[in-house]
Amino acid sequence: MDNFNGSGRRVVTDQAGLNSFLTKMYGNMTLAVLVSAISAWLTMNVFANQVLGYFQQHPGMVWLILLLPIALTMGISFSATRNPVGGFIMLMIVAIIYGIEFALIAGAYTGQDIAAAFVSSAAVFATMAIYGTVTKRDLSRFGAHALAALIALIIASIINMFLKSPAITYIFSYIAVIIFVVLTAWDAQKMKQIYLNYSTENSVMGLAIVGALQLYLDFVNLFISFLQIFGMSDRD
Repeated sequence: MDNFNGSGRRVVTDQAGLNSFLTKMYGNMTLAVLVSAISAWLTMNVFANQVLGYFQQHPGMVWLILLLPIALTMGISFSATRNPVGGFIMLMIVAIIYGIEFALIAGAYTGQDIAAAFVSSAAVFATMAIYGTVTKRDLSRFGAHALAALIALIIASIINMFLKSPAITYIFSYIAVIIFVVLTAWDAQKMKQIYLNYSTENSVMGLAIVGALQLYLDFVNLFISFLQIFGMSDRD
């Protein structure tokens, strides 16, 4: 009896390919987080005077660092599978810019708040990413609801920019954590399915870059939400 048929070999190959893809995706995502952390540290501790002075002299540049990551994110999503190297470079630029942004807002929080937010977001992210990767349950319906809730939250947050209500901001931070908990699990599951369905038609590294971007943004938003929660709790 032949116990080493072609189907068995194909399953082993598919699993090995999936493991390689996940390693690349989470490796690039972790690298992006590390680059952001280094950028934030350098901005706060080495180039603080130069950076603050530059933005004081050129206040319009604040809009550039706010809008450029959005443009780069779109560029990665559309081009990474065709140009993985370009996608990787854009991902690192996004990570650097967000690191600078973190440094600019870090002054409003204590080191304890920042550490607590990072540990909390890392723990929640790892738990939900693992769950999304291994669960057999289809999370697409939950992900769609979370995405709709995120759009509503963005609109409400823009309105609150004019109302300037700390209580609303505090509540929205908890809502954001819930939303990105769901989105993290959904994105992890979605990228696994995209690899299984389209890896033969696209660059595996390109798909890993796209997945790393999605998960990096989930982590960043979890971190910001936890930072607001811990910061406002301390003030209370």
